[in-house]
Amino acid sequence: MTNPYRGLLPDLPAYACTNCGHWQRWPAPGPLVCPVCADVRNALPEDGFEFVTPAQVEELVEGFCRPTAVEGVTEFGTHPRFGLDSRGWVIESDAGLVGFECAPWYTAGMLAQLRRMAAAKGGFDVLASSHVHGYGALWQLQQELEPRTVCVGVRDLEWTKAFRVTWPADDELQLAPDLTLHRTGGHFPGHSVLHDRRRGVLFCGDSLKVDLDEAGQPVALSAHKAFHAQIPLSHGELREYLTVVGALEFQAVATPFELVRGVTTDHVVHLVQRLLAGPPDAAPVALEDL
Repeated sequence: MTNPYRGLLPDLPAYACTNCGHWQRWPAPGPLVCPVCADVRNALPEDGFEFVTPAQVEELVEGFCRPTAVEGVTEFGTHPRFGLDSRGWVIESDAGLVGFECAPWYTAGMLAQLRRMAAAKGGFDVLASSHVHGYGALWQLQQELEPRTVCVGVRDLEWTKAFRVTWPADDELQLAPDLTLHRTGGHFPGHSVLHDRRRGVLFCGDSLKVDLDEAGQPVALSAHKAFHAQIPLSHGELREYLTVVGALEFQAVATPFELVRGVTTDHVVHLVQRLLAGPPDAAPVALEDL
């Protein structure tokens, strides 16, 4: 079926910030400032802003997709690093594939693989993201694959000029059987996490920062309003976060950058309780202390 929203997608050229990877639709010759880098939650480029077109990004990166340690979850990404180096998670469900977060760019090979997966697994009708740091090339997937549902928290619509949101999410929204979006707020007003109840995975966006050792095992957790500036969450934000995440059962987390086994509900609850017990703090806490 033809996507009725296709003709409503922005028709301006797309440009990516080389510092963070954020895509903007902007009249030629392109934007002068990246709103994501200019925001307090990201770092400014020391040598000034630079923006590249889709054709230029195609020359800069190669794509990959690979199964993860969790069955039914596939990782899409690019190398070498571009922007924030986000990952796109594709999750199998009883209603077809659900995409959460996106890679910085999707090569022809990556798009072909997604189309094969969609044909084998019941379609690709749902695409969502936790917040702007996980958007990657979401606009490209909407343009190329035409999912009927593109979902972002309603309080974060200001960051979505590169694509069209077809389902603004409030505090809770079921995207597919056993896959439910929950607004945590905190990092961004509309920041949301995706809970995979069947697999016990929390696609946590930037509600958590996971420190890994050289073997890729989790060793510490932290939570931030702004990671680069080391601004902690307020106590009010932490209490709201605890109310949401504390009610979800999981044994693994997926940030916009990695999927990690061994981070559980109890770890996150104890982290937030610890942060609520004293002055706001953005420092990592060892997992063994949680």
